[in-house]
Amino acid sequence: MITVIIAGGSGTRLWPLSTPSYPKQLLRLTSDRTMIQMAYDRAALLGDKVYIVTEASHADALKSQLPELANDRFIIEPGRRGTGNCIVMALDYLSRIEPMDEPIAFIHADHQVRDKKGFAASFKVAAETSKENNSITLIGVEPTFPSTGFGYIKKGEPVANDSRICYVASFKEKPDFETAKEYVESGDYYWNCGYFVGSSNIFLNEMKESAPDLLNSYEMLHKISDTKSKEYNDAYLSLKDAVIDTALIEKAKNLNVVSANFDWMDVGSFKDLHDVIGQDENGNYEEGDNVYALDTANSYIRNDDGRPIAVIGLDNIVVVNTKDGILISRKDVSHRTGEVAKALIKKGQIK
Repeated sequence: MITVIIAGGSGTRLWPLSTPSYPKQLLRLTSDRTMIQMAYDRAALLGDKVYIVTEASHADALKSQLPELANDRFIIEPGRRGTGNCIVMALDYLSRIEPMDEPIAFIHADHQVRDKKGFAASFKVAAETSKENNSITLIGVEPTFPSTGFGYIKKGEPVANDSRICYVASFKEKPDFETAKEYVESGDYYWNCGYFVGSSNIFLNEMKESAPDLLNSYEMLHKISDTKSKEYNDAYLSLKDAVIDTALIEKAKNLNVVSANFDWMDVGSFKDLHDVIGQDENGNYEEGDNVYALDTANSYIRNDDGRPIAVIGLDNIVVVNTKDGILISRKDVSHRTGEVAKALIKKGQIK
């Protein structure tokens, strides 16, 4: 199996730790390994063909964190054009050097997964399912709480009487809380973690059926012999932004979904981050020098800038101090950090 790690995020939701020039996949957030290094550790269990697709401004930092990967394992976008086009570029790149019928697992660089063996086992089932059914095969996570921050996959009928594998009935966008509760209680839905498996041939056939714009983009790139040329980069930059979910996956005619046999979290906010890391007896996480927390509970406090931080008599908060800024937020609304970061980017105050 070939694995492609998508590592092109712009880094706004965990500002000021994560910035567009140094996003969260490059950071140590949940262990002494960075997010991209942990994603590589998982990918390496699927096979020795591991590729990274990323935007040019992050390529050098990624290469320095993954010295075990040769330069030709990095697929570099000249600029961001959405997940749909980065996958088109990856398919074009791989079709030139890898077998067209070998399953490709697309995974993300910024997810938290502890059970690496379960992860590998689930992708093995997904690859087998994709081969047997000539389908793009997704991996869905059984929801453990009514999340309003994740999309959902509704299960269809089981494939070949195997309850672990189902047809995909439909996709649901991020729901409100009451709807999310209904999804969880019904047992008919998975969290959509954005993982999918299929060979180049399968993806191209589905594009032909369901996403002709993506197929046209692929064919335009594929006609250019030199993938490192200005012609190739200019062609890629001419593409309109496309999100793989809406451009292809949600339109695909032949989709299966495999139940994940591993824990999973998209670390998309400081609340998510706090939920997956170690905490003291008061439910606090503290990192950095000169942190003083008194009568404080259920809080994430990180000081990367050295100046003393004192937090007194507070609950359910996030305090982050870095050279790029200071964030103070109630933890349950910390997902709105991205709004602030985007405003600062627009003003040119962070890069």
